[in-house]
Amino acid sequence: MVGGELTEYTDMMGSARTAATDRMIARALEVEADATINVRYMTPSVVGSAAELLVYGTAVKLSDCSET
Repeated sequence: MVGGELTEYTDMMGSARTAATDRMIARALEVEADATINVRYMTPSVVGSAAELLVYGTAVKLSDCSET
C-alpha cells in the first residue's frame, strides 16, 4: 500500500497545535489583552521524525468608544 495517513503524526501535530494555542492565550492574558487577532499556524520544517510548529497572533486591547 502506498500513501495514507500517519495517524500518530496527525495526533501529535494536533496536540502540538493545542499546546501552542494554549500558550499563546496564556501570554495574551498575562498582558491583559482583550483578544488575539490574525492568528497563524505554520509548520516551517519537518526533519526526520521531528517537526516544528509555530503559532502566532497579535494581542490587542480594545478601547471603549463611549469614553471619548
